[in-house]
Amino acid sequence: MTEDQIKSAVEHYETLLRKQLARVDEMERGASPVDLANKEKLVIGVIGGDGIGPIIVEQAKRVLDILLKDEIASGRVEIRQIEGLTIENRLSLGQSVPADTLAEIKKCDVLLKGPTTTPKGGTMESANVTLRRENTEGEYVLGSSGIEIPGKLAMDFKVTTDLGTRRIARAAFEFARREGKDNVAIVTKANIMKKTDGNFSRICREVAADYPEIEVEDWYIDIMAANLVNESIRSKFKVFVLPNLYGDIITDEAAQIQGGVGTAGSANMGDRYSMFEAIHGSAPRMIEEGIGDYANPSSIFKAAEMMLSHCGLSAQAKRLSDALTVCNETEKRVVVTGDRNGATCREFADYVIEKL
Repeated sequence: MTEDQIKSAVEHYETLLRKQLARVDEMERGASPVDLANKEKLVIGVIGGDGIGPIIVEQAKRVLDILLKDEIASGRVEIRQIEGLTIENRLSLGQSVPADTLAEIKKCDVLLKGPTTTPKGGTMESANVTLRRENTEGEYVLGSSGIEIPGKLAMDFKVTTDLGTRRIARAAFEFARREGKDNVAIVTKANIMKKTDGNFSRICREVAADYPEIEVEDWYIDIMAANLVNESIRSKFKVFVLPNLYGDIITDEAAQIQGGVGTAGSANMGDRYSMFEAIHGSAPRMIEEGIGDYANPSSIFKAAEMMLSHCGLSAQAKRLSDALTVCNETEKRVVVTGDRNGATCREFADYVIEKL
């Protein structure tokens, strides 16, 4: 290892550090969060994507139209259909998210989005990467910017900002209070990652002081992964707040426990914009085989439920949650299998609407 390699690595780290400090400065100058629950008019964008996306999103919109019938009639809520995120359009324009489509998305407060296909090869970025706002903290923000001394070592970087941590902690406790949850678990590896995870845990505890009615516990990620498969304890956990990588692991584990990743929705929430989507991909194989109509919409329905809750429409979110519990767990009269042996996407949506 030469002095030149060390100097180059130090210069690289200095560049990363300065960029992250600039990001923190920008965050500190950011606008105040939008209070969606008290917004005079809430605009919900709905976009199908491609593959099975338009099929499942069409049914999600049917559900939303019913759940929000009164709000739509009064003008309190508008559901706005957005076009242009198909793989064909993106490829023809050479844009991961066409500029006119992005402009329409930004006119909405929240977005319910179907899955999109990422082209194989080439240089076009994933539409999800362009749209998402999740990768600003933790391991992901600098995941491709590490340092390597060939034949000797490699180092990646983890970033935890005070402001970013305080923001996600506040969001977690506000969600718990709004939804009547009485337990928040802070999940880290603070015994090992003493600066990043240590600060994450400390700041979450500071925020927790403003919510005395909520029980707060600290857990390490490894034991929490074990707890989730322990049926005697897992039901006590109500809300998790944790850095991105741990959240990526825990959410997949939780989805599998509840019936598979195809039953889970996901959310990307910022101060100004929020996007909710199915956790799975666009399933081009199903389209190629002509069985796209047999796609399971449960994941996009769960995403819609999360969106409603985020917008302060808790009663409507609960109605959808209760209906999905009946349809997917207790009664299961209409079952989607993903092939012609099961129900179609529309038939399952009819079942859910019946239970609403």
